[in-house]
Amino acid sequence: MRFKVLSMFAALLLLAACETPTEETTASTSTATESSAAPTPPAAAEPVGIQPGSQEDLIDKVGDRVFFDFDRYDLKPEGRSSVEALAAWLNSFPAVTLTLEGHADERGTREYNLALGERRANAVKDYLIALGINAGRLTTISYGEERPAVPGSYEEAWAQNRRSQFVVN
Repeated sequence: MRFKVLSMFAALLLLAACETPTEETTASTSTATESSAAPTPPAAAEPVGIQPGSQEDLIDKVGDRVFFDFDRYDLKPEGRSSVEALAAWLNSFPAVTLTLEGHADERGTREYNLALGERRANAVKDYLIALGINAGRLTTISYGEERPAVPGSYEEAWAQNRRSQFVVN
C-alpha cells in the first residue's frame, strides 16, 4: 500500500513538472538555435508568466507552508525562517493580503484538530505581526484534518499534513 501511494505521488510530481512550451518560448528557442550554436539563457530571472505578488510568486520566492511537530503549534527554527522570508515578501507587496490556513493530521478528534489548526495558523499570524506586518492584511482559518496535503495513515503523510499554509487573497 505504501509503495502504491508513493508511486502515485511521484507520478503526480512528474506530471506537474511537465509543461508545454508556449509559442513565445518555442519561437525564441528556435531563433536562438538558428542564430548561434550555443543559445544564451534569458537575462530576466523571473519565470515567464508569474505575476509579481501572486500565489505563484509566493510559492516561487518563499514557499507556501510551514510544518509543525506532532501535537504542537510552536514554530520550529526552519518555520521561523520561512515566516521571516514571508514577511519580507509581504513588505515588497503592501497591497497583498493573506489567509493563513491551519491544518492537522488525522489523529485526534475533529474538534481537537480544528482547534490545533487554529493555533497553528495563529502562531504564524502572531509572528508576522511581531515582524511588523499589519494584522489587517492577515486572516486565519482552520481546516483541521479536512484538507490533507498527502492522503494516508503513515508518518510521512502525517508530517506533511501538520502545517500552516499561506494563501494569497
